[in-house]
Amino acid sequence: MTGTRSAARIGLLVAAWIVRLVAIILVIATFNFVLVRAAPGDPAMVMAGQSGAADPKILDDLRKEYGLDKPYLVQLGTHLARVLTLDLGYSYRQRRPVLDLILERLPATLLLTLTAFCLALLIGTTLGALAGLVAGSIADTVFTVLSLLLYATPVFWLGLMLVLVFSVTLGWLPPFGYETINAKHTAIERIFDIMKHMIMPVMSLAAIYLAIYARLMRSSIIEVSHQDFIKTARAKGLARPRIVVSHMLRNALVPVVTVAGMQAGALVGGAVVIETVFAWPGLGRLTFEAVLQRDYPVLLGIFLILSVIVIALNLVTDLIYRLIDPRMTTEAA
Repeated sequence: MTGTRSAARIGLLVAAWIVRLVAIILVIATFNFVLVRAAPGDPAMVMAGQSGAADPKILDDLRKEYGLDKPYLVQLGTHLARVLTLDLGYSYRQRRPVLDLILERLPATLLLTLTAFCLALLIGTTLGALAGLVAGSIADTVFTVLSLLLYATPVFWLGLMLVLVFSVTLGWLPPFGYETINAKHTAIERIFDIMKHMIMPVMSLAAIYLAIYARLMRSSIIEVSHQDFIKTARAKGLARPRIVVSHMLRNALVPVVTVAGMQAGALVGGAVVIETVFAWPGLGRLTFEAVLQRDYPVLLGIFLILSVIVIALNLVTDLIYRLIDPRMTTEAA
């Protein structure tokens, strides 16, 4: 009997979570639709390629073909109905399903952003922990200055400087692209070629987040080191490495995970600039192209996919909380 009640309660919680997730996605889809349609420009004119001087008959035909002649609320209702059926529509410019375009570009974006995110989190937390353990020393001062410089440096400027130094001047790295075009590589050679193309974009994208995580970890380590449970551990005579690893780091990581979970989605969105600078064939560059072409379905599809990614990352963050500190529980509303 108890098992049946527990199973029913879990089923209700899952159902409530699904309903809430669908509601959030619909709200986000509505907001994105209103925001995109508020932008100036007529996609029919862009498609006609005449910048407003096209034949009115051609413009009317294009509007009818893509439903742009229908009332605003009807277009919104059609868009939300498509979202519920996972139909993202067709691209005005490329005449292809939006979902196909996104799936083509999504792997490149995920590869770039996940690599940059993991690198920034790993290096940032490591440097921040080391700086926090030697707070007030010369090494800590040097670290603070360098992290502030990284944080204050514009991402696009850093990317351009890396291209100027490592591609133009030294010739060590390819300046743009995902891989060498028309290169007859084996599977292993292709992997190394892609990794070589990734170095500068990943460095540029990870720099600012690395500085954020490092400074946050440093502050967290300093704060945790003055807590009573750390003093108790020291009074018990525990070795310093054990105190740092078993007590300090685990508790100091909580605020870092919080910020990292919130910024992971922003990292995907922030790839627009980097992908444009390095001609990286991902969602960021596709977004830039869609904005210039007033390709509304592509923009709405990208925004929806990014929103789902952010929601999923928030769920992953909650799960990581439980791994770091079992006392933290995710309460179902």
